[in-house]
Amino acid sequence: MMSIDIEWARAELASFLKLTELYSPPDPPGVVVFSSRLANRGGGREIVASAQVVEQILDRVLPRWRTEVPDDRNKSVNRWCQHREAVQRADAVLLREAEVRERLGDDAPQVSAAAMHRWVWDGARSLWRSGHFREAVTAAARKVNAETQNKVARRDVSETALFQSVFSKDAAKLGQPRLRLMADDGSDTFRSVHRGAMSFAEGCFAGIRNPNSHEDGLPELPEHEALEQLAAFSVLARWVDAAALDEP
Repeated sequence: MMSIDIEWARAELASFLKLTELYSPPDPPGVVVFSSRLANRGGGREIVASAQVVEQILDRVLPRWRTEVPDDRNKSVNRWCQHREAVQRADAVLLREAEVRERLGDDAPQVSAAAMHRWVWDGARSLWRSGHFREAVTAAARKVNAETQNKVARRDVSETALFQSVFSKDAAKLGQPRLRLMADDGSDTFRSVHRGAMSFAEGCFAGIRNPNSHEDGLPELPEHEALEQLAAFSVLARWVDAAALDEP
């Protein structure tokens, strides 16, 4: 489970369920109405405001809720039926997560896709929330590549060739600026840092991005594996974002 304030999230879900509870409104005084009409306990604006927060919780806890939870009763019964069932499922997940943490005392650090570098999460967000984890990683890789091209103002190279150039230990040339993770003091550390960054970038694109993009029929990535791959591109993105631009 990605990092989340379980107590707060469950309180928000409970509030939404209370607002969207269905009941039969009483007849006006002196009037008898024969109707099976049901209404929500809360007002429309209040429910919409709550749904805005609840949907973000659902996207974290049940990324595929929009497609996996049936919505057929939204029109025949009430527009919030799909949300209510998703909320009930998410609450069960959160309840069990809280129980596991309490019973096992698991205090291991948690990783959230939303906590990745902004380039990575901006690229992956929409696909990630629909459960397309492999495509989300590929989109994040494209975003990191594009932002790196923007930083060095180059469109003639991309991916492995791009990072081999920007992290090269050679001095910057006309049309070939470098990204410096530390000042060039002629030390072994300078050479090691930039050689490592170049190799790491090559591994990200050759070992993660290319297979995800070019191999047909691959099964969907498990979420935890996709998180690991996103984390690799997040490291690369932070290096690029923090690097100093060195131009001739």
